[in-house]
Amino acid sequence: MGAAIRKPLPEMFRGASFPEDAEWVLHFHCYLLLAGGRTVLVDTGIGGVDSPAASWAPVPGRLVAELAAVGVKPGDVDAVVLTHLHSDHAGGCVVGGAPVFPNARHLIQRAELDWISGPMREQVVAPLGDRVEVVSGDVEPFPGVRLLHTPGHTPGHQCVEVGDLVLSGDVLHHPVQLGDPTITYVYDVDPAEAVRSRKAILARARVLATAHFAEPFTSLSS
Repeated sequence: MGAAIRKPLPEMFRGASFPEDAEWVLHFHCYLLLAGGRTVLVDTGIGGVDSPAASWAPVPGRLVAELAAVGVKPGDVDAVVLTHLHSDHAGGCVVGGAPVFPNARHLIQRAELDWISGPMREQVVAPLGDRVEVVSGDVEPFPGVRLLHTPGHTPGHQCVEVGDLVLSGDVLHHPVQLGDPTITYVYDVDPAEAVRSRKAILARARVLATAHFAEPFTSLSS
């Protein structure tokens, strides 16, 4: 995590204890779903050198190259689900003032759009224009793909549920929160609500696809 927002781990995760020499490397994962004949991307990462994430994250991201490696071009993406509008999750939607995924509807919770301001609204949301599709609460935009409104980290944070897999966005940031979901994160907008959302997701998921863990998939099965 860049120096602009880095803090000592006990300050980042209140209620957790860490070894004195513990480090935290923030990973950035996006996920591609092929569902019901549609190509669905969940989050777009940190973006290019002109992204709002540039002040703290290691831009440019590699999302487009990673998609190309599995045979997917930006124009092939039918939908982008944004778990929330922080720059490391939505910064890759727009590069050079133009949408990266021109044919995709971008699904965002209404509560998130009502809340976001500043560079993310001006540099990301505004250029998307009518590609933004507003959703409210829990919805199933595609067969077998369900969006779960999980506020706390941000007011309109959402997770994506596919069977017993939950793509958890920033409901969790660090593995210590698996063992104790009451451990809060310093950049949660509403820490108490984030705890409620985290407990709810951990109770219903068997596998997590996390945004920031070193390993992208975490099994919760006993």
